[in-house]
Amino acid sequence: MPARATDARRAAVLGSPIAHSLSPVLHRTAYQELGLAGWTYDRFEVDEAGLPAFFETLGAEWAGLSLTMPLKRAVIPLLDEVSETAASVEAVNTVVCTEDGRRIGDNTDIPGMVAALREHGIDEVDSAAVLGAGATASSALAALSRICPGEIAVYVRSEARAAEMRQWAERLDVDVRIADWADAEQALHAPLVISTTPAGVTDALARSVPERPAALFDVLYDPWPTDLAARWSAYGGAVVSGLDLLVHQAVLQVEQMTGLAPAPLDAMRKAGEQALAER
Repeated sequence: MPARATDARRAAVLGSPIAHSLSPVLHRTAYQELGLAGWTYDRFEVDEAGLPAFFETLGAEWAGLSLTMPLKRAVIPLLDEVSETAASVEAVNTVVCTEDGRRIGDNTDIPGMVAALREHGIDEVDSAAVLGAGATASSALAALSRICPGEIAVYVRSEARAAEMRQWAERLDVDVRIADWADAEQALHAPLVISTTPAGVTDALARSVPERPAALFDVLYDPWPTDLAARWSAYGGAVVSGLDLLVHQAVLQVEQMTGLAPAPLDAMRKAGEQALAER
């Protein structure tokens, strides 16, 4: 049932660490734009050990939760239902609390990635490259499964990570070629490069950006721009940022938790940009 302006409902983002999260800014902006005066959105420092106890405190006033690391997999046993999208990568970043007390898990990162790319005119690519092989890389593979029918080269640092990526590739039914991180410069010539690495990891690659780069999706948003994204943009390539992803996945969360659509994408983005500028 769609939310009413007079409803007093709660939502929050959970994770550890959580103080840096922009989610409260984005969701509170959405509530204001949608006229949901009775809605609140908070942040809570919660680790894997504390998650079950937090769930026990959830009452009927709760509309939903956003989850960040390290809770995206740990939450699954606590849920009544998990969407096909979330199950495909064993990661839940969204929990919707229904009126009858059920807790339904979903993953808005994957469709959020696809929406962010499409906003920048990237609807389909023949091939792609992924830098990194962590949890975000599996979501990147899932997103690419929707827009890339060709080969996806994944650049990794260890055989253990390579094995994980092969498993995800098989599970998601995508054509993956594992490559060594030492050859990561080759990735920059792909029609689409998705960088899923922590801050600083790709800085050394910036000097190898080709003169006419195609498209880069760098999932970081703070600090921004990364050295790689700055050089890419300077050479005229299309750049999709982590803030683009954050906003698009938050839009989907707001719509699921409130039952109201469309969520105010532009207002949420502006609020996120302002909050980052003030840091």
